[in-house]
Amino acid sequence: MASIHLNDVSVDFVLYQGSARSLKKTLLRTSTSGVLKHDAHHRVTVKALSNFSLTLEHGDRVGLIGGNGAGKTTLLRVLAGVYEPTAGRIRIEGRVTPLFDLGLGLDMDASGYDNIRMRAAYFGIDGDEIERKMEDIVAFTELGDYLDLPVRTYSAGMTLRLAFAAATAVDPEILLMDEWIAVSDTKFLEKAQRRAESFVNRSSIMVVASHMDDVLRRLCNKVLWLERGAVVCMGPVDEVLEAYHTRNAGEARQDDGPAPRHGDE
Repeated sequence: MASIHLNDVSVDFVLYQGSARSLKKTLLRTSTSGVLKHDAHHRVTVKALSNFSLTLEHGDRVGLIGGNGAGKTTLLRVLAGVYEPTAGRIRIEGRVTPLFDLGLGLDMDASGYDNIRMRAAYFGIDGDEIERKMEDIVAFTELGDYLDLPVRTYSAGMTLRLAFAAATAVDPEILLMDEWIAVSDTKFLEKAQRRAESFVNRSSIMVVASHMDDVLRRLCNKVLWLERGAVVCMGPVDEVLEAYHTRNAGEARQDDGPAPRHGDE
């Protein structure tokens, strides 16, 4: 069974460009304020995750929420193995499928068929398995003979269809997504949404960062609220979303200040 275990994981980024003063002013205007530090070498660092612990098991469908700089993307990239923690321990059981950029890895000079095979290899699918899936992928793209041509001859919409079909052909154990899969081709949209949801349902564990409540309610059974690289709370979708929006609404009222009295306008 797939599982994820993070124990007291921290991720620090060293900021090499710009003066410490200008960086501090910029960061204090964002939700990363309070995590700006200086290390032993007097370098400015940002603590993107701070003593973060998390356990996910088979069947967990987790949505990540929080403001800009809350740590959502950092967490996803730690789970994908892109970022190495500066402290703490990570144990992941199961094949991880990160779906951060549909077009990543496409070879524009190779044919559509060759790109499907290369994308499958990138996700760890062997040649026999992808050949068994090829008919389904080809039918879904609706690209026909174009699949024999170099991808550089495709329109943007055709390239997206190819990348989308290839990416969602795998059977992921641990699926990571930074924002929900979207396509701009309205004719293709309904078909793509059905395939994407089937793709999610085939995963053992799914973690997605999204600002769209309807996506979180449709796909997730838990929501994890992050701020400044730490967990605010984690629980049922509606319960956490209500708390999150209530907090944000209260902060918005405070930012607006008191309503003007008559004669003050």
